Amino acid sequence: MSGVAVFAALADETRWSILTRIGASPASASALAKELPVSRQAITKHLELLSAVGLVTSERRGREVIHRALGEPLNETARQLQQVVEQWDTRLELIKVLAERNARTDGV
Repeated sequence: MSGVAVFAALADETRWSILTRIGASPASASALAKELPVSRQAITKHLELLSAVGLVTSERRGREVIHRALGEPLNETARQLQQVVEQWDTRLELIKVLAERNARTDGV
């Protein structure tokens, strides 16, 4: 899944709360509804979206469905962000060099 889809999914504060909670410990939608100020039905919809972008996996255990966070999509998004940071650092360093060179030639 693309970094854009991951960011779009995490743009919602409730989804972020759900992901960080199940990142600490897998849980069912019912358990999450007891801990978060959101209905079980709403949590289920958020979990479906998180699952669709590859951030959550689910497993049936008896009558419950347990959800857990998957770290690799977040790691991949972090790697993509790091590449952007490195590109900007390179560009900013070039701007600095050009500005300093220009300042020297202008006698400033």
